[in-house]
Amino acid sequence: MGLRHLARRGVSPATRTLAGLPGGIVTRRRGRGSEPDDVRLWSEGDDRRHIDRNATARTGILHVRTHHDERDRAVVLLADFRPSMLFGTRRALRSVAAAEALTLLGWRVVGDGGRIGLVIGSAGEPTAIRPASGERAMTAVTGALALAHARALAASDTADTPLDALLTLAQSLLPSGGHLVIASALDAPGPDFDRLLTILAERLSIRLLLVSDAFERSRPPGFYPFATADGRRGTVRANRAERLDADDRLADYAHRGIEGLRLDVEAGPEMYAPLMERLDAIL
Repeated sequence: MGLRHLARRGVSPATRTLAGLPGGIVTRRRGRGSEPDDVRLWSEGDDRRHIDRNATARTGILHVRTHHDERDRAVVLLADFRPSMLFGTRRALRSVAAAEALTLLGWRVVGDGGRIGLVIGSAGEPTAIRPASGERAMTAVTGALALAHARALAASDTADTPLDALLTLAQSLLPSGGHLVIASALDAPGPDFDRLLTILAERLSIRLLLVSDAFERSRPPGFYPFATADGRRGTVRANRAERLDADDRLADYAHRGIEGLRLDVEAGPEMYAPLMERLDAIL
C-alpha cells in the first residue's frame, strides 16, 4: 500500500481520468479513438479526414471533430512465489521484488480506470482474484500478495510446481485482448510453458518482468555460505566465473511477440516506478 505514491508520481499529463469505471479515459497515446469528444476550429497540422462537414458548412470556416478512446482495460498480474523465487543476495528476495513491481503497475492501471486481477503461484494452491476496478480492487490485490508470500515462506516444499497451470488460470480470468503481466525468474517453468505462452500470445497481450538477482548475473568463483528458512546452513562452491544473460532470454521471447523487461532485485521500487510507467504505456 505504501508504494501507491510512487506509482502515481510519473503519470503522463496526456492521460486524464474521467471516472473510476473502465472506459472513462481520454488519451492521445492510442490514436483518435472512436467516441466523439468535441468540435473545434481547424488548425495547422490537423488531419483532413477529421473535418466536420456540418459545422464547416454552417459557419463557412473549417472545423474538425476530435475523438477519445473508450476502452475496457483488464490486466491480470501473475506473481511467482514458488520456492525458487524465495532467494536473494541483495536488498530483497526475488519474490519481494516481483511483488513490488506488480503492485506499482497495479496502482497505475486502476488509477487510469482499468481493471486489475491477480494470480499467485506458490508451493500450495494458486490464488486468483478476478479483475475489478478502483482502490478496493488494489487493496484486495496487495492483501492477497502479502498473505500468499507469508504462506510461501512458511511452507516446507522445496520443489517448484510448473507454471503451466497458472497460465491457464490467468487466461480464464481475461477476455480476448486482455493483458497478462508475469513477474518471475522463470526457473523450472515446466515443459509446456513456452508452447502454451506462445499460444496465449495470439489471444492476449503478454508482458514479462524477468526478475534477476545480481549473484545470478555475475558469479565470481569461490565459496559462498547460505541459509534456508528452516535454519539449515552450509557452503556452496562456485568453481568458475559464470554469467547468465537475462537479456538474451528476453530477446528470445520478444521474437514470439512477448515483450519484457529485466527487473534487477537490488534496484528497488524507486527504480521500478519508471519501468512500470513504460510498461503501462504499452498495455
